[in-house]
Amino acid sequence: MERRSTDPRPDDGGTADAVTAADTVEGVGELATLARILPRLPRGDHTLLGPGDDAAVVAAPDARFVVTTDLMVHGPDFRRAWSTPHDLGWKAAASNLADVAAMGARPTALVVALAVPGDTPVAELEAFADGLREGCAVMAPGAGVVGGDLSVSPTFTVAVTAFGDLEGRAPVRRDGARPGDVVAVSGALGRSARGLDLLFRLGVDHEGRPDASAAAALRARDADVGWHLAPTPPVADGRAAAIAGATAMLDLSDGLALDAGRVARAGDVVVDLTAAALGDDVRLSLSGGEDHSLFATFPPGVPLPGGFRAVGTVRDTAGGAPRVTLDGSDLGEAGGWDPYRLWSGGQG
Repeated sequence: MERRSTDPRPDDGGTADAVTAADTVEGVGELATLARILPRLPRGDHTLLGPGDDAAVVAAPDARFVVTTDLMVHGPDFRRAWSTPHDLGWKAAASNLADVAAMGARPTALVVALAVPGDTPVAELEAFADGLREGCAVMAPGAGVVGGDLSVSPTFTVAVTAFGDLEGRAPVRRDGARPGDVVAVSGALGRSARGLDLLFRLGVDHEGRPDASAAAALRARDADVGWHLAPTPPVADGRAAAIAGATAMLDLSDGLALDAGRVARAGDVVVDLTAAALGDDVRLSLSGGEDHSLFATFPPGVPLPGGFRAVGTVRDTAGGAPRVTLDGSDLGEAGGWDPYRLWSGGQG
């Protein structure tokens, strides 16, 4: 079962290097911190008015836009000993860009808010901004960071809101899957969960606490660790899926089984997955989250676009409940990410 970084103990820092007060956000102040961060952020092709005013102005050529938001909180979502500031910026971009892509839209703009401890070095926020910029450049060229906010908090917290242009197309919703559709996935299955499991087992000190040096050495040996810390979802494939006629789509952030269940319930259908199409570790492919891959259904006979590959079929419920099956057998409880169940002791 997937585990996120769930240790509720106070922040573990993340850097061993000492910094003077003058190098921290508390010592420098908001205006000087922003002056160092803003030049590092991408402007974006749709930006009419960027950071510096009370609000940004972003072009909406379609006269509609999609909007999504996501939180990353130290403890349940990441550990500073494991994730570099650059990782956090990249991952904040990835998780939101994938949600925009899952609607079939082209990402255009992001608004980013940070609440960080006062002793956070400004250099860490510069590296975070670099991660945002480079992540956007790789995953969604032309998307920009158009504004946001800074605040202080004992817990490092990132909030991102992302926008996207539908370019005249209807949004691809979760409720469109129909019997006979092909179930397909673009992107990784289980890589992020495997990387996180390695961090929990081997990226810790002798007392089991997240350890930066152990994590860095582990990352150098195993690419799945890096994938968990800074995934690269196939954002462009969301738009390609919409153009190809996808009937339903969503971002696989919480695990294939759990997210496929959302599509099944929304469309009142059965999503029948094929075990042979899920790789060597079927359990991990079903339950592992945070790959931010794309799950979509397509009418039969439609050539699958981009990196999509078939992993199952949509079937009629035949009078039963909407559900997920594996090779025709009810899947039951396959795990996945539910923060409320986790914090109440139901997952871990």
